[in-house]
Amino acid sequence: MGHLLIKIMFMLIQAKVSCKWVNDSQHFLLEHFDAIQDSPSHIYHSALPLCPASSWFHDHYSAELSQKVKVLKGLPTGWGTCIRTVSFDSRPLTHTSWKDLIAVSLNSHNIITIDAITGAHLSVLSGHTQGAKSLSFSSDGTLLVSGDRGGTIKLWDIQTAVVAMTFEGHTGTVTSVSISPDQTMIASGSQDKSIRLWNTWTGECCCIIDGHNETVRSVSFSPANSKLLISASDNNTIQWWDINGHKIGPTCEGCSVTISPDGTYFASWANSQPVIVWDSGSRVAIAELQNPGEDCTSCQFSPDSKSVACGVENIIYLWDITSPAPHLIETFVGHSYSINSITFSSYLISSSWDSSVKIWQFGTSSVEQAATDSEPTSLGSVPITSIRLQKNDGIALSFDSAGVVRSWDILTGLCTGSFHTPVEDLTLGDMQLVNNWLILVWYTGVHIYILNTKEGASPLVVDALWKSQFMNPKISGDGSKVFFLADRSIQAWSIQTGELVGEVMFKESRKKVQDFYSHVGDGSRVWVVFEDSQTQGWDFGILDPTPIPLPDVAPDGSHLEFHSQEGDDTRFRIRDKATGNEVFQLSGKYAHPTAIEWDGQYLVAGYTFGGVLILDFNHVLP
Repeated sequence: MGHLLIKIMFMLIQAKVSCKWVNDSQHFLLEHFDAIQDSPSHIYHSALPLCPASSWFHDHYSAELSQKVKVLKGLPTGWGTCIRTVSFDSRPLTHTSWKDLIAVSLNSHNIITIDAITGAHLSVLSGHTQGAKSLSFSSDGTLLVSGDRGGTIKLWDIQTAVVAMTFEGHTGTVTSVSISPDQTMIASGSQDKSIRLWNTWTGECCCIIDGHNETVRSVSFSPANSKLLISASDNNTIQWWDINGHKIGPTCEGCSVTISPDGTYFASWANSQPVIVWDSGSRVAIAELQNPGEDCTSCQFSPDSKSVACGVENIIYLWDITSPAPHLIETFVGHSYSINSITFSSYLISSSWDSSVKIWQFGTSSVEQAATDSEPTSLGSVPITSIRLQKNDGIALSFDSAGVVRSWDILTGLCTGSFHTPVEDLTLGDMQLVNNWLILVWYTGVHIYILNTKEGASPLVVDALWKSQFMNPKISGDGSKVFFLADRSIQAWSIQTGELVGEVMFKESRKKVQDFYSHVGDGSRVWVVFEDSQTQGWDFGILDPTPIPLPDVAPDGSHLEFHSQEGDDTRFRIRDKATGNEVFQLSGKYAHPTAIEWDGQYLVAGYTFGGVLILDFNHVLP
């Protein structure tokens, strides 16, 4: 029924029924389909609260959400360019597409075909005993070739979803496959350093090319010539070949390569290097695309060969290559883990280690419009690595990988301060803002960094004597101490003097710790949650070095539980432990927070795309 509704919406769009209700309904169904399919109640629990502020749904249903979760920060301003997220129970290894048909290879060894519009699963291709790392459709979409980690290649009839032919001969992972435009040959590249050409109908290996001395990462037939192919290897070499294995023309540099649909260009990339666009005829580089981040994991030309999409970490960058100075057209932000492949059809399609495939509209927005919330996402977006909630002070703190701390008003969602620290690329243990002093604890020994947030004030660095074996540093609620887990004990150290001021040994030394926390506003109290869900707490706010045990009652907020269903990495589920009821889902771009904190009413989460989400559960939980 749900897929039928989506089809109807797209029919209305195609019929040019351009009213805001139809457009919003299409986005609403596509973006929240998985959660709603689980339970219709998620229309109100999770979908409507996260509708963009400018949407028709937000305007008309806000009054009905007064007893639901309230989004204080992180609500998108518009629907954005991602029109559908398709979730899987197993992580995608790669994908390919032909028009609106997508084939996704999963870590479970199956290949799933899905409809790019509805996300509906069309068929399951079973036969590989190891995961397929490479996929390619034939030019008419009737055949699919796949190569797996064991060196086996299979040719599938898409109409019947059965194996038409199996090709064996590679002794390593098949890293790339391609079907010639006339469908008479299949080319495969492998970790065994060879390229093999196969007869599509007889299964015979026609030619073995041993021109690379490292793993062959990419191999592809020219779209315009079934007798010409291009390959790239880990030895940073790109080479053209004829179907007899003879080299054609000079080599170029690159470890991976993709060719444009019209065959006039090819693009190459290597670890930590720019993407280079080459003229196929002259082999001359015509453009250099400086993508931010570490490595480009996938690259693909648009259908008109005028732009190039690059997957870098968890973001896609789309470049215009028609001008002498290539420029960035759009960014696509939403995946929470690295992207492993990109393709184009009527849409831009990406698969990721976050167990999802995303379908994007492209050519409809600018870089600034590809925002995740009221603060535009740009090339400078920095992942959030730590979150701290100070409910009594009405603020939440976020720390990003560039060493910037921001404070957020938890009632308005507005940023109230930004503090640049010298702490970059280090693991932050905890942070707290106390009377204009920002206290940071991070792992390098361990060190305390104290910053007076008043303008013009000098920072103070406290080099403490603590050893690196201490784990999970937590600043006490009154800002006077730092708690550490040390083997089977908790130790409290003075921030001012760096001296040990209290220690408690666990009664049952064999218990494993599941969680360890100290709430801001709770003075010098700290709690430990063991793997059997039992909670113990102590008060270190006394002069005696022996802490006072607290009643075995969990602090406020313990009745909320975060979990994912077994095998499901695509949704972050929030459940009331007292009733067992699921009260909220974080799905799509919100499914994988990098840091999260909950205090019984407010939930604050940070993400790799630099966003911060603040939710108020005041009317949801007792």
